[in-house]
Amino acid sequence: MIKEMKIGNRIFDLAGHTYVMGILNVTPDSFSDGGMFIDKDVAVKRALQMIEEGADIIDIGGESTRPGFTPVSADEQIERVVPVIEEIKKNIDIPISVDTYDAKVAKAALEAGCDIVNDIWGLKKDPEMAKVIAEYDAFCVLMHNRNNPDYINFRKDLLSDFGEILDIANAAGIDKDKIILDPGVGFGKTREQNLVAINHMDDLKVLGYPLLLGTSRKSVIGLTLDLPVDERLEGTLATTVMACMKGINFVRVHDIKENVRTIKMTEAILNSFEPPVNEPQPVYGPPK
Repeated sequence: MIKEMKIGNRIFDLAGHTYVMGILNVTPDSFSDGGMFIDKDVAVKRALQMIEEGADIIDIGGESTRPGFTPVSADEQIERVVPVIEEIKKNIDIPISVDTYDAKVAKAALEAGCDIVNDIWGLKKDPEMAKVIAEYDAFCVLMHNRNNPDYINFRKDLLSDFGEILDIANAAGIDKDKIILDPGVGFGKTREQNLVAINHMDDLKVLGYPLLLGTSRKSVIGLTLDLPVDERLEGTLATTVMACMKGINFVRVHDIKENVRTIKMTEAILNSFEPPVNEPQPVYGPPK
């Protein structure tokens, strides 16, 4: 796997850190924050806040993909996401991702200055998507997805499905060094399969690409903890700790500050070392 990625003007160290992709839904009906950031100025303000809190990438979506979502036309998605992308790019130098499986939306977003296409169907929904990504030499997040959760051997089938996705990418001429893979938690999987995907997300390292985990506030957390969307922060943070421990490169989340702090603490523990035995050790105890 490559050791670093330069996305926009940012260098991402793929060997030693888990980065935060912040979710910015400019939609009226997203499962967690629908309607909160549909106004352009409010969306840009939220993007600035996320950056202040430590977001490394902003992922902008113009269509909800929650279970039972109502599809939105490409033109409407473009009307939602392009002005926000342009305004953010005017004010801040941060990589921007567009969350879409529609090639027309991806093309418009890339024209507006977007750096990454985040495709929840891994190039399998729109036959033009791979060509657009290759044409613009863009980075892409290719997510695993299925229409139903019918698997023979879940972990092996996941790898096999990614083989098909990567074949499409290769045939279209997408730069191998610009591909990030996402196991697709919450898409085409049962609760138990989602838990397995999280537990064994490092299976995908064998493919040789950077990895992204997106679990933020998702139903697997709600079903496991029996909690509504607005009470799933702790469950999300547990998955972020897992991602750090397994060397996953990116997490896609709503709650930036809390996830940034969680990553910092987890990595401090993982990177700790025991001082040499001949050095005096600090003595801890109650204040005198």
